[in-house]
Amino acid sequence: LASKATGYPIAKVAAKIAVGLGLDEIRNPVTGSTFALFEPTLDYVVVKIPRWPFDKFAQANRVLGTQMKATGEVMAIERTFEGALLKAVRSLEIGVSGLWLPEFAGKSNEELLAALDQGDDRRLFLLAELSRDYSPEELSARTGIDRFFLTKIKRIVELQERLGRRGLDREALYLAKRAGISDAHIATLTGLDEEDVRRRRHEWGIRPVYKMVDTCAAEFEAATPYFYSTYEAEDEAHPSDRPKVVVLGSGPIRIGQGIEFDYSSVHCVWALREAGIETVIINNNPETVSTDFNTADRLYFEPLVAEDVLNVIDKEKPMGVIAQFGGQTAINLVAPLHRAGVPILGTAPADIDRAEDRELFDRLLEELRIPRPPGGTATSLEGALEVAARIGYPVVVRPSYVLGGRAMEIVYSAEELCRYMESAVRVSARRPVLVDKYMAGLEVEVDAVSDGEVVVIPGIMEHVERAGVHSGDSIAIFPCRSLDAATQAVVEDYTVRLAQALRVKGLINIQFVVYQGQVYVLEVNPRASRTVPFLTKATGIPMVRLAVQAILGRSLAELGWKSGLVPPPDFVAVKMPVFSWSKLTGVDTDLGPEMKSTGEVMGVDRDFAGAMYRALVAAGFRLPLAPGPEGGEPAAPRALIATVADRDKGEALDVLRTFARLGFRIHATPGTARFLRDHGVPADEVAKIEAGSPHVLDLINEGKVDLVINTVSGGRGAERDGFQIRRAAVELGVPCLTSLDTARAVAEVLAARLRGQDLEVRAVQEYAAVAAPGGGA
Repeated sequence: LASKATGYPIAKVAAKIAVGLGLDEIRNPVTGSTFALFEPTLDYVVVKIPRWPFDKFAQANRVLGTQMKATGEVMAIERTFEGALLKAVRSLEIGVSGLWLPEFAGKSNEELLAALDQGDDRRLFLLAELSRDYSPEELSARTGIDRFFLTKIKRIVELQERLGRRGLDREALYLAKRAGISDAHIATLTGLDEEDVRRRRHEWGIRPVYKMVDTCAAEFEAATPYFYSTYEAEDEAHPSDRPKVVVLGSGPIRIGQGIEFDYSSVHCVWALREAGIETVIINNNPETVSTDFNTADRLYFEPLVAEDVLNVIDKEKPMGVIAQFGGQTAINLVAPLHRAGVPILGTAPADIDRAEDRELFDRLLEELRIPRPPGGTATSLEGALEVAARIGYPVVVRPSYVLGGRAMEIVYSAEELCRYMESAVRVSARRPVLVDKYMAGLEVEVDAVSDGEVVVIPGIMEHVERAGVHSGDSIAIFPCRSLDAATQAVVEDYTVRLAQALRVKGLINIQFVVYQGQVYVLEVNPRASRTVPFLTKATGIPMVRLAVQAILGRSLAELGWKSGLVPPPDFVAVKMPVFSWSKLTGVDTDLGPEMKSTGEVMGVDRDFAGAMYRALVAAGFRLPLAPGPEGGEPAAPRALIATVADRDKGEALDVLRTFARLGFRIHATPGTARFLRDHGVPADEVAKIEAGSPHVLDLINEGKVDLVINTVSGGRGAERDGFQIRRAAVELGVPCLTSLDTARAVAEVLAARLRGQDLEVRAVQEYAAVAAPGGGA
């Protein structure tokens, strides 16, 4: 953040100091002067706002304190604090366009003040609401926040109220834009359409200019300038006449959209520059490589919303925009940009819509005779119940057009479906809910590169956890090890035909479930996915570079590629999710259709057990059986707790029998213990929490167990035994597995370690010549 706010390359200078150079010896490569004399010229304001995950974790304790809870951040630059603050707010992608949260509408001042005293992530919006009736001095006395900031917030609110009373004329619009109020929020205040506000603004000649962030301390002209918008007179951005492409970034890091999309965006920029095309990137995340001012030819630090992106496009006049590498953030901009006449490079907007729209996608699958789980769309509770009754429980329910499986759930009865519809979503004709048959089969995933005809499939990834756990929270294995050749051929065929039918130019991600011997399509994403970096590094195939060449009109066949599945390497790579349970108190750790992981690691070895072991350790998983010192005998295993839902007991039997054979002492709650003993697996019975001490939580709190296996029995809330067991395990650092598939995989790893299987260190390229035209890695 500090580097990008000032233009001072802090990490680069620190690295040179670390090897013995002094500040008076380190020279700015552009100016030739030493960094000891660097004095940044700041005629702008920078605002950073953290991005919190409470839209995903509604039950989490959202009070802010000494424990960090943010998953990412945004940065905004403007000439005034007001403008920078409002830019940062709309960059957060939390569904608001200004200092207003719908949930506070109609609340009394007493309720708002009580919420303000909590000090949670909504405090900024509470201050805006309360500034209508309280002075900056009063709010400062209550909160300790400096009056400077509160005065600025009050000014924003007064401008908004004036706009709402007065309506839209040129003077009012100009004052609003000078203060940084967005077109979308102006539309809300005046009852107009956002596109109508934009049209009037252009008619009245109210357009932003762009100022340069000076990376040379005003000593020389900056060779690597980047820009921010403001509503003033002088424009410092002077676009070239070269052919150029705008690349849309992915915004703040949050659950469902992490650094993997910055990886893809940066590789896209590099590929465009290799092709001799000038690159322009728009992003607002200071943590990313895409916002380094030497990554693209020109960088715009702006919100990734239609208004700000269109303003940059008006200024730069590119040959087109590439949206498929910036995750769902960029894909969501395709429709408004297309309506504004902006050329979308790569897969056409109509084809993107055919993949995203439920009815259009179902029609496509029917034409291709490719099966998907039965389901339907509902716009009311009655409609959802009708669909579920027709296809049969259990069903997967989710809102349409969501990121990271937000508000997605598996329900097993009409009662659970009613609860979901009443508490989890707001359903309407404009906000339909998707209801699909839940198939508890093997989930597999592919990423492919297509030029519309040739479809290159670098590999098929298999998820350890069966369908029903979000792909971002599943452990992925490459190459797949459970599919026979015939089933892999079906996955390959469906992938090629879907990519061709959607006329994909670039990347496509498809998720399948293999259930009772048949392959079904779960979803298709005509964009980069979170597994592109993993698969690229596991195969050596430069997927993003190939995708960019296809976007630019190159034929993959001419580049030496042919359609179909690339032969797999002779090693195994495992992608392991990483979670932040300890940071988010009150969050349940059970895995399901809604994504909860905040990152991932990768393990590579000659076989699954070795790769899985590396990935588990890298992810911070404290294995209950670890290798002994200096390669000696493994330490003896100790104990685990098993508490399994009735519907999972039959399947859990073999898994727990394996742990018993590995020498684990099994403690189990009464129902699970009786079931295990009845089937010949020794188990010590331990009381549930409601029975009083000594109970299951005591074993965890006293450090007497090394592993917890707990499957969710249904129902929600912090009062349930399962929730308390899972939270206790997390808070004491005891591995807790909520999927029997994961438990089975961990048992396999432990068995391999007990056999004394050694780890070896080799270059990935030594295992196999990774497939590329002409051979070689």
